[in-house]
Amino acid sequence: MTQEPNSAAGEDPAAEVGPPLEEEPAAESVEPIEAPADEAAELKAQLDERTSDLQRLQAEFVNYKRRVDRDRELVRENATYTALTPIIDVLDTIDRAREHDPLEGGFKAVAEQLERVVSGVGLTKFGAVGDAFDPTIHEALSHIGEDPEVQVTTCKVIAKAGYKLGGRVVRAAQVLVVDPVSEPAAGPAADEDDNDTEAGDDD
Repeated sequence: MTQEPNSAAGEDPAAEVGPPLEEEPAAESVEPIEAPADEAAELKAQLDERTSDLQRLQAEFVNYKRRVDRDRELVRENATYTALTPIIDVLDTIDRAREHDPLEGGFKAVAEQLERVVSGVGLTKFGAVGDAFDPTIHEALSHIGEDPEVQVTTCKVIAKAGYKLGGRVVRAAQVLVVDPVSEPAAGPAADEDDNDTEAGDDD
């Protein structure tokens, strides 16, 4: 009996191996690309421009905030001014009442409370006898002569007190003023008197 050759033994080992694998090319090293000098300069210029824009916007915002705060304060002050102006007449009535007699009882309590309230919102009273006359805060109703005790035009009588709201004059103080004594003017008459005196001395 013919024995079939052993296929396993008869196989050529090279026949079982597929085509040879191709070797992958080695990865090439990537060199970093350097930006040209003019491109770097352009990027820096853009950065400087953006920084300048940001700084400008920040300055504009700060100025806007200051302007809004200032306008808000002005609106508040104007509203307070409008509300307090009629009350000044009531304060004048209280002052006139004090000039006649000391305040007593409920009227005194109400008057003092009103004065505390208006003071709390910034209304301040000014104007006193002996103050130097200042046309920016005083209204001179009349000149009542000269006073040897004063060196400048001075408030002698306070007809109505003045009031300020912050630095703003709500109403000027109404006053009567006196002037310092004026020096006698040297004239021909004074010269004649001097000449007569000298002639008398010669006799």
